[in-house]
Amino acid sequence: MSVRVRFAPSPTGFLHVGGARTALYNYLHARVTQGVFVLRIEDTDTERSTDESTRAILDGLRWLGLKWDEGPGVGGAYGPYVQTERRALYADAARRLEDSGHAYPCFCTPAELEARREQQLARGEDPRYDGRCRDLPPAERARRRASGEPAALRFRRPAPEEVAWDDVVRGRIAFQSEVLDDFVLVRSDGWPTYNFACVVDDIHMRITHVVRGDDHISNTPRQILLYRAFAAEPPVFAHASMILGPDGKRLSKRHGATSVEAFGDLGILPEGMVNFLALLGWALDGKTEIFSLAELERVFRLERVGPNPAVFDTQKLEWVNAQHLKQLDEAERTRRVCDFLARQGHDLSARSEEWRRAFVRAMGDRLKTLADAADVGAFALQDPPAMEPEAWAELLSRPGSDARLAALAARIDALPEWTLPSLETATRALASESGVKAGEVITPARVALTGRKAAPGIFEVMWLLGRERVGSRLRAAAERWRAESPLAAHH
Repeated sequence: MSVRVRFAPSPTGFLHVGGARTALYNYLHARVTQGVFVLRIEDTDTERSTDESTRAILDGLRWLGLKWDEGPGVGGAYGPYVQTERRALYADAARRLEDSGHAYPCFCTPAELEARREQQLARGEDPRYDGRCRDLPPAERARRRASGEPAALRFRRPAPEEVAWDDVVRGRIAFQSEVLDDFVLVRSDGWPTYNFACVVDDIHMRITHVVRGDDHISNTPRQILLYRAFAAEPPVFAHASMILGPDGKRLSKRHGATSVEAFGDLGILPEGMVNFLALLGWALDGKTEIFSLAELERVFRLERVGPNPAVFDTQKLEWVNAQHLKQLDEAERTRRVCDFLARQGHDLSARSEEWRRAFVRAMGDRLKTLADAADVGAFALQDPPAMEPEAWAELLSRPGSDARLAALAARIDALPEWTLPSLETATRALASESGVKAGEVITPARVALTGRKAAPGIFEVMWLLGRERVGSRLRAAAERWRAESPLAAHH
């Protein structure tokens, strides 16, 4: 049978990092085996599930570029792909389990169950269902049902046995069935529980491989028992490691962005995010780290997902993202930077394409994220630029800075053409005629024009700012120097 995998999120929030990695590993396993990637929405938690969350999950997957072959909006032979639309299927499966003796109705009320649970804890016992309704006579069951008494449906745990599987990531894992109680399959309100609906759907959708986080390991023995009760072959299980924050604790909202798409708002490219997510537990050869999605679709192997916890390292994410930024051609990099800046309130659409490309080119390798453009390119986006106190203090300590700034302003005002070569020639000529090194002119000019000691190339900065802004910034800095520098009195 061809490989069929599924990503089955609960729509109770955004697509977070752990869910996105699970989706990616499923998607890649489907692509590399020419299999099918199914998207299923598990929304039986009716109190917490929302349409807004479903949309957010679908948007997150689309942002990452993970296209599902079957699922919402796409259809397929095993739909519907939303659990709340599959209640008739669960009701039929529940009847079959009860008829075969693998399930029974339980009339215990929540209050009764809670009281017994507290008694068990008081005795130092692990809380579990005591089997009170397990062996009710059929006539009593029928009578209580006929009277309309609410009943849940419980799984009849078989005689003690080992429940084991060969996990692709972790090797053999075994549980003793007696550690499980007669767990609920269908609640008294008619809604199926997670483990029950999940197995019914996986059988119906012919899922061959279940790739998910290791927080689901404890669910697996119950699910295997259900497969056996349905006389169905369990899928191959692969439980990827948990993802930790830099502090060694399980990744959560406190570690930053709550959704994958929120990283886009922080300037991360979808290509960079996909690459980084793949590396959270998987490696090709221990050396190669930069992959496009198309490359991952060729080289990913489930067997190379490791069991050790992965650490979500923001610096690593930014480094990976920077490599993808560098790989974009100039036109695409320019488009992405300018689109991002427009969302931040810096609309550059009135500028020429030549100017926009030069602006992005000038920032060069200083960009790790798209968000860095607002900082590195601030000299062209803010008027006047914010002045770094240390940069200005250093300029104040340089004798003759005001004269050089004023002379450069006059020299540049007189330029017949505004080109990079003419700007460089004029600046270096001024230094030569003044009998100083070029840096003695360029350093004060950089601070005056950008407000910083470190900035893109000075001649690119000049060209991007234009004649009027360059002149006014140089003169303003010269005047401020005369007003504030302790050296001005001796000048």
